[in-house]
Amino acid sequence: MAFMVESSFIALVEDDDEIRDLVAALLRREGFAVGPCRTAQEFDRLHARQRIDLAILDLMLPGEDGLSLCRRLHATSDTPVLMVTARGEDIDRIIGLEVGADDYLPKPFNPRELVARVRAILRRTRERPRVAHALPAERYAFAGWSFDAGARSLADPDGRGVTLTGGEHDMLLCFVRHAQRVLNRDQLLDWTRGRNAEPFDRTIDVQLSRLRAKLATHDSGRDLIRTVRGGGYVLAAPVELG
Repeated sequence: MAFMVESSFIALVEDDDEIRDLVAALLRREGFAVGPCRTAQEFDRLHARQRIDLAILDLMLPGEDGLSLCRRLHATSDTPVLMVTARGEDIDRIIGLEVGADDYLPKPFNPRELVARVRAILRRTRERPRVAHALPAERYAFAGWSFDAGARSLADPDGRGVTLTGGEHDMLLCFVRHAQRVLNRDQLLDWTRGRNAEPFDRTIDVQLSRLRAKLATHDSGRDLIRTVRGGGYVLAAPVELG
């Protein structure tokens, strides 16, 4: 865990001065380097000169809002995003995840939960490259698709690249590693979100829906991930390593 704390830089985009100062102080006490920003424009200036390992974005910001910034980040980089907002309704959470957020935490939140979620996101997004150097490359082929887990790249049968978020990548990796086996929701939740996942966490449902939609952009991918009534989900195609 120490390598993750010592080398992680977090951009905190929050327009409320008191909340921004409190959260920044909390993260620094936990050993993280923090770049506080009040607006999306300040974040852009920070991003241009500093590698950012995680962006914590408030939904309601002056000027460009958090959803727009998250959508833009997702389209142009692989920076993971934790959305933090006073609006806790499911619809807001789902919209945030659909535009590329890796996780979502409504205000008011328990400081320990914020730190736990930050560590969980960093663990998912930073440990894989370290492991990849020690293990053989993971490349999979199924139904004409090619998936390079180490390079985090997916291509359809026509060779067109498909962009995946960190959560979508983790979920697809679960399916290809357990192809043609029924995986229940708890297994997917545990393997993609770890011990910090909540039993009724709907993030898994959103990521599954997004992954299916991206596979469905090609005819061969429309029925690749099937729902098994009362059981879970299955990647129906055989998978080959290569």
